[in-house]
Amino acid sequence: MHWGTLRDTAQEKRLFQTRAFVAILVVVVITLLLLGRFYYLQVIAHETYTTLSDRNRVQVQPVSPTRGLIYDRNGILLAENRPVFSLTILPERVDDMEALLADIQEIVDVREEDIENFRQRLNERRRPFEAVALRYHLTEDEMARLAVNRHRLPGVETDARLVRYYPYGKLTSHVLGYVGRINKQDMQRLDSVRYAGANYTGKTGLERVYEDELHGEVGYQNVEINARGRVMRVLEREDPEPGGDLTINLDIRLQHIAQEAMGDRRGAIVAINPETGGILAQVSTPGFDTNKFVTGIDHESYASLRDSKDTPLFNRATRGQYPPGSTVKPFLALAGLDSDTVTKSRVVHDPGYYQLPNSSQVFRNWKRGGHGDTTLADAITLSSDTYFYDMAHNMGVDLMAGYLRRFGFGSVTSLDVRDERSGILPTPEWKRRVQGEVWYPGDTVNMGIGQGYFLATPMQLAAATSVMASRGERLAPRHLRSVGGELPGRHLLPDVVRPPLELGRESDWDYVIDAMVDVVHGSEGTARGINRGMEYKMAGKTGTSQVFSLDGGEYDEDELKERMKDHGLFIAFAPAGDPQIAVSVLVENGGSGSTSAAPVARQVMDAWINGFPEVMTEQAIPGAMQEAELPDE
Repeated sequence: MHWGTLRDTAQEKRLFQTRAFVAILVVVVITLLLLGRFYYLQVIAHETYTTLSDRNRVQVQPVSPTRGLIYDRNGILLAENRPVFSLTILPERVDDMEALLADIQEIVDVREEDIENFRQRLNERRRPFEAVALRYHLTEDEMARLAVNRHRLPGVETDARLVRYYPYGKLTSHVLGYVGRINKQDMQRLDSVRYAGANYTGKTGLERVYEDELHGEVGYQNVEINARGRVMRVLEREDPEPGGDLTINLDIRLQHIAQEAMGDRRGAIVAINPETGGILAQVSTPGFDTNKFVTGIDHESYASLRDSKDTPLFNRATRGQYPPGSTVKPFLALAGLDSDTVTKSRVVHDPGYYQLPNSSQVFRNWKRGGHGDTTLADAITLSSDTYFYDMAHNMGVDLMAGYLRRFGFGSVTSLDVRDERSGILPTPEWKRRVQGEVWYPGDTVNMGIGQGYFLATPMQLAAATSVMASRGERLAPRHLRSVGGELPGRHLLPDVVRPPLELGRESDWDYVIDAMVDVVHGSEGTARGINRGMEYKMAGKTGTSQVFSLDGGEYDEDELKERMKDHGLFIAFAPAGDPQIAVSVLVENGGSGSTSAAPVARQVMDAWINGFPEVMTEQAIPGAMQEAELPDE
């Protein structure tokens, strides 16, 4: 303002009042807007935002069911669930995962293998807010150290989890199989709802076959969590339904005796109850400790198993395919009698070889000088190749294959054995399709002694022996005995009806079985060496499965390397008049079946028929409990 200028106070007053009014109006409008918003949030949208708020502090979590247990036929526990303390991380609550892992390593021992497995699981598809395991089997000291440092470990939890455990380790590895962590492939085949919150599923063996029964049904719980993602309390819970307990036909005592009889040799044993088809023992040696696979086996240990020349991961009992050798002779003898290709009185001269008519091709007998004049019964007892060469040539491949197929060769025999192979029952059509070659008369002759393209599994041999023992009853081998204590659990087994194998003359069964008894108890039987002190009658048949052939029939076993020796086989059932058990034994590169496989069968038979040692209890099976180890992680 300049001197001499009059001040218009009235105008200034009006201007001030206008500005004050505008300011008050703005304040009132803002206040009304805030009140309106407050009313909207508290009244109109109350339920919506209450729900959103609850979502920040309340979560629905799946509760995994307890996996069903597995027992042997006598109620001995074969697969159980043991609580272990685990360290888990909730990734959604972690800002810097690498820094967190480094902090954890300063507190407890975490191997690089653990971290590598953790990162792999972290990258796999999983549910939101699902904790990922970093380490299992924490000690009490490690639990205490983690608890003290909990404030600096966001998203880290320690909890007790039930983990599968196999008390008998190697002894049941190829029967039970094992469970393992659910991976991408598993997620594609499993029901995402039913397996919500689940970490494990059956991978192999009965654990895989009966996964649906063992798994159970998932439960759910509403939990309140804090800002760190830790559960503060459970608001509501729907309990899961535990999986069903399985009882199988296996007798762990017989399983142990069978494995001990094999020693450190490679091979397989299958024992079946002919009256029920129940699998009493199924051994494949060497085995492996399934506990190492449950929480994840380390690369070094797995590579050692995978690359071992003894292939412990391979189930020889159900997937091993071997030429059955002379063990097929009793079945072919029945076929020859029933088809009238041979008679009980027919005599064939065995000079130690067989020559096809109008051919220069010669097929050697295992006994260089032959057996002279032999009947069919002699041919079984003495295992004359020449007799069966001649019979196979006269019978023809199609008729021979038709009979063998009825005994179960060339097809899967069991009801609940996963990944069982069917073997090879060769025919001209098969050779044309697979080999691209024509069928020669020599192929038929070789098939007559279980050689050539003919392959069978130890499971098939045991099943066929069971058919022989029951005189034609074709009960498919099965492991399952009951579920949840309810016998017989048949509703879970495939509905397979196999009509009996009926022959035109019942006396043919007796004729062949009597010859098999002479194999063990006759003065010239090929398995007579195992009958000393035997208090029961055993019917059996030895076999030798040729690994490779030598020109001119020359054969010096001493010069052969161990893995080039023949496989030894033996099939048997006992007591011959009232069969309680049928057995097949294969010893890889064991040489003659009479010296390698037959003694093994004797030990198995003795235990089942004469009884087990009194000291053999659940707590005192030598080498069983001690060999199973808790899985490392």
